[in-house]
Amino acid sequence: MLTPILKKNDKQARLLILTVSFVVFAAVVSLKYIKVDVNLGFDVHVFAMINAIINSAVSILLVAGLIAVKQKKYVQHKNIMLAAIVLSVLFLVSYIAHHLLAGDTKFGGEGTIRLVYFIILITHIFLAAVILPFILFTAYRSLTGEYDKHKKLARYTWPLWLYVSVTGVIVYLMISPYYT
Repeated sequence: MLTPILKKNDKQARLLILTVSFVVFAAVVSLKYIKVDVNLGFDVHVFAMINAIINSAVSILLVAGLIAVKQKKYVQHKNIMLAAIVLSVLFLVSYIAHHLLAGDTKFGGEGTIRLVYFIILITHIFLAAVILPFILFTAYRSLTGEYDKHKKLARYTWPLWLYVSVTGVIVYLMISPYYT
């Protein structure tokens, strides 16, 4: 196993993780009510495409991270998962930029595809709203060397995070024809 990077301080970590998670959640919810009307000279929906590219990369990294840990390549696993976290932060910045500048887009599909879209979208939104503290607690447990707790959390966090990243790409592919 790896040498811990952080000193264990559950009280401080819990406060920081829950605060960051709440602030991110509040910022994303507030996007429903805020739109910045500014002409940047380019199609602001490029941010949505960037989001899909980042989500695709995160999905690939999550699978690569699982493979690395199964092969007991712990340093590689740590680096891959930290890269996935960094890309997720970049995703969040791009996501906020897109929604601040573009607002909401209405899905124009009809019939069964509309139902499929909304099922994917609703599950994606719900899980995206709750996954952040799990990701942060899972990373914290690893960085403090609490590998048994890390592994227990990761069994739930990893598939949910993967689902959120994959469905984010699917949502983009389904709604992008309706960007105006």
